[in-house]
Amino acid sequence: MAFATPRKGALPLGEMNTTPLIDVMLVLLVMLIFTIPVATNSLDVDLPATTDTPRPLQPNPIKNKIVLTPEGAILWNGIQTDRAGLRSTLKAARALYPEPELQYEPDAQASYDLAARVLSDIKASGATKFGFVGNDRYRSFEKQD
Repeated sequence: MAFATPRKGALPLGEMNTTPLIDVMLVLLVMLIFTIPVATNSLDVDLPATTDTPRPLQPNPIKNKIVLTPEGAILWNGIQTDRAGLRSTLKAARALYPEPELQYEPDAQASYDLAARVLSDIKASGATKFGFVGNDRYRSFEKQD
């Protein structure tokens, strides 16, 4: 093995051993490649959302009637609807000017729970022209034949 001996007046060697530097850089590069998330080819598309609320019934600009049947159906001017449809129809009726009259007529055999929920929906709608109709049939508590 030969060793370099400095000669008289010779300058020191200015070369740096770059092998360890290259090894460290390669290790860092490999670590970087492993930590990068996998690229996925995707395209975000906004799809239309389905709505569970039906289109509101058209309110009469003069007078509207809500009837509850013994079977648990809600009728708006004789057309069956559900509570979500009733809420949207009440909102549409409330937007009319002048606000139409709203008559509420639950059947005697209608569910009390349904009647209370419908009354709650009417109150939440903010209806101001509201009245109970047909209560005169129940003014006496005698048994009806």
